[in-house]
Amino acid sequence: MHAVLEQYGACSGGSRNISGHNRFAISLKKTLAKQHCKPAALYFGSGYNANDCALTVLGSQLPDCVFLSDASNHASIIEGIRHSRAKKLVWKHNDLDDLERKLASLPTGVPKIICFEHSGTNRRDLRDIAQKYGAITFLDEVHAVGLYGPHGVGVAEHLDFEAHVSGNTNRTIVDRIDILSGALGKGFGTMGGYITGSASLIDMIRSLSCCFIFTTAPPPATMAGAQTAIEFQRENPHDRMQLQRHVRAVKDRLRLHGLPVLPHRSHIVPLMVGDASKCKAAADILFDEFDIYVQPINSPSVAVGQERLRISPTAAHTQSHQDRLVEALVQIWDRLGLDRLERWRTEADGSVREGWEDMDTLEPVWTVGQLGISVAGGPEEGRVYSNFSKKAYRMPAAGHLEDTRMGW
Repeated sequence: MHAVLEQYGACSGGSRNISGHNRFAISLKKTLAKQHCKPAALYFGSGYNANDCALTVLGSQLPDCVFLSDASNHASIIEGIRHSRAKKLVWKHNDLDDLERKLASLPTGVPKIICFEHSGTNRRDLRDIAQKYGAITFLDEVHAVGLYGPHGVGVAEHLDFEAHVSGNTNRTIVDRIDILSGALGKGFGTMGGYITGSASLIDMIRSLSCCFIFTTAPPPATMAGAQTAIEFQRENPHDRMQLQRHVRAVKDRLRLHGLPVLPHRSHIVPLMVGDASKCKAAADILFDEFDIYVQPINSPSVAVGQERLRISPTAAHTQSHQDRLVEALVQIWDRLGLDRLERWRTEADGSVREGWEDMDTLEPVWTVGQLGISVAGGPEEGRVYSNFSKKAYRMPAAGHLEDTRMGW
């Protein structure tokens, strides 16, 4: 990025249709298309813009189109559908039976687009349903790219882990999803968003999207950095594996202290607070007194009463970082009188509250075998694939996974 910045400056100089189009943009879109096993890709200034712009064009250009939107979709998907002025049906989060009922209620000849985010559940069944009713599938992998899969392609790749390790991607979930969107400001540590799909769909969006045509393109240095980050993550799975080990450790330790970690399969650690002012207060105490930055998440990002701290462990957090975080949170929960795990998990009548049923059984997307962690009494597991060497190698047993950053 430094070299490109020195040579080309800090600004692209215009939109992609004029001076903002350069060799770095061409190279990046080829890398993105290859990464997702798609013919074409289109790069935007942010993940929000990628979803909003793509769905606006799709809904406005397909006559009588109907969107079928997962109830938990991101605001960028909701806004893109709204901007298209197309009809919309909302299906219950991850409820494929509800999705199929709504698809079956629509006339056969009506264009249909199913929009959903990664969740770690098997999306092959969803693609079968989409094929049955002739629907286009739009998968948002913004929070997953760079962090899941043997090559960092996302949850869709991860769910066919062995197939992608072997290079046999035909009929995988990635292969069967029509449009995948992602972002470069999270798992890839740079900036921007993108969509990948067929050449004809991508060309239509490129040609008709106002927020692509009339927006100054990201700087060449940003595009060069994004491509380098993708290529690095594709070749080096170790950081995302270490991150996942740390996530497991943080979740386990917080629950051991009775703190309310919402059951979740991803790398995010949602610590429930349930009050906007106390959520901000907890984050402020962490920052002011313990020098720890954690994001407070309030409405409208989550529903009122579901306010939470969003903790994001990284591969670089040490054992001492982890100790300090847990100790600080235990003190804050006592000081603010916040509800602990059992209060969040249990209704007044003693029944388990909705959303907490799977707390003891919900497994992370990354399995212990994929992380190279041996279960006590079980065989050594774990294979990780390097696409560049074309060789699979076996991870060492858990006792040999020591990393001085975590003291493991």
